[in-house]
Amino acid sequence: MSTAMDTESTYSGYSHYSGHSKKAHRQGRDRHKSPRSKDGSRSEKSVTIQTPPAEPLLGNDASRAEEGQDDNWGETTTAITGTSEHSISQEDIARISKDLEDSVGLDCKRYLGLTVAAVLGLLVFLTPIAFILLPQILWRDDLEPCGTVCEGLFISVAFKLLILLIGTWALFFRQPKADMPRVFVFRALLLVLIFLFVFSYWLFYGVRILDSKDTNYQGIVQYAVSLVDALLFIHYLAIVLLELRQLQPMFTVKVVRSTDGESRYYSLGHLSIQRAALVVLENYYKDFTVYNPALLTASKSRAAKHMAGLKVYNVDGPGNNASGQSRAMIAAAARRRDSSHNELYYEEADHERRVKKRRARLVVAVEEAFTHIKRLQAEEQQKAPGEMMDPREAAQAIFPSMARALQKYLRTTRQQQYHSMESILQHLSFCITNNMTPKAFLERYLNPGPTLQYDRDRWFSKQWTLVSEEAVTSGLQDGIVFVLKCLDFSLVVNVKKIPFIKLSEEFIDPKSHKFVLRLQSETSV
Repeated sequence: MSTAMDTESTYSGYSHYSGHSKKAHRQGRDRHKSPRSKDGSRSEKSVTIQTPPAEPLLGNDASRAEEGQDDNWGETTTAITGTSEHSISQEDIARISKDLEDSVGLDCKRYLGLTVAAVLGLLVFLTPIAFILLPQILWRDDLEPCGTVCEGLFISVAFKLLILLIGTWALFFRQPKADMPRVFVFRALLLVLIFLFVFSYWLFYGVRILDSKDTNYQGIVQYAVSLVDALLFIHYLAIVLLELRQLQPMFTVKVVRSTDGESRYYSLGHLSIQRAALVVLENYYKDFTVYNPALLTASKSRAAKHMAGLKVYNVDGPGNNASGQSRAMIAAAARRRDSSHNELYYEEADHERRVKKRRARLVVAVEEAFTHIKRLQAEEQQKAPGEMMDPREAAQAIFPSMARALQKYLRTTRQQQYHSMESILQHLSFCITNNMTPKAFLERYLNPGPTLQYDRDRWFSKQWTLVSEEAVTSGLQDGIVFVLKCLDFSLVVNVKKIPFIKLSEEFIDPKSHKFVLRLQSETSV
């Protein structure tokens, strides 16, 4: 019921812009149409964890659209059923509750790590200052006077701490991009190294300076300066391990989407499996076309039609052996399978023809609409400022002339669930504001774009599962295969090591490039 009502409400919003009313014709068609049965290609159980706030241009009816239907079925048919396509089973509820518990655990682990790192960083920056101030507080009268060299060391400590503070902010204080299933090994090792290093300095300071109340204040300041110098070297080591080590490409990974087989190749350096998975996901959202499950329903419905509809009638009576029926069904299925490639060929050819026709109509409609807005801009310059339109009003003015052609093209290419009316109007006003051509406006709709191009609530998957036979903290190796799973599909990643390349040099003397012209009696030279 909810799906059909969404489709009907969405169409009503669209017809407000198109200016066409077919109420009488739709009522006449409705008297002769029965509610459609559930499509055989639809999954029995589908879970929607996050409902998009925006309403699609044509509703979520891509999975129910068939190639053989009327071109105007979306305008002349209203189907109302009592079954919702979104259902949640007990297993799905248990899985959702488990995901929520896992997300709470990941948040606690992330905040705990940030807290430990913040406390350790605060201890590191306060330690040199404490080394210098404690003697002044505890035994100020017994200290030797600080000379010129000692006062110069104060300036050195101050500037070195400032450089260390800026470098630490640039390297560590970043917005986290993802929650990893395991800790980052190199970062954990650096934290342990810094803790042991500061603890050793405090232990030496307490035994040799605090207990004995050393009066050589210049030596104490020099001790603090050596601590800051060592911390700067540790920061340099962190840059090498966390940033520079992974820059040199060492592996080539092939990423394949399990549903449609789309693949990409990427070059990676020395990374752990979990960090390589994060790099793959970052590139997936910008390089792979958006996942469209509606494109997979055609093949599923075609296979279902081939398997269904086979009936065997027993004309010899009920006493006949059932083995003959089985052989007859197998033979009939084989004959239908032999002719299935012809059906696929003609279906694809007819679909390409319809897409080209819809594309041509859409291009012409958009070009005419942009021609009108150009004339309006030229005429509005002579009018009063109060009568001029802003880009949003101009987009609303020209949208009805192209809305019908755009609607039919998106429905034919099964992209309507990714483009709401509001998003189209925003894109149209953006193109008008920046004086973009009709071709630039149509680029988003004529070719499926990367995943990041569409609304975040429609493509973003909050939960990915990393499946690997090796430990996710181990480094990449030749032949490793791991899988990234989300709710609708998975990404299969195959790792190959870049082969060792041996180059040889061959020197060619420039003076050796000499040629001789061969003349024959038949030539015209």
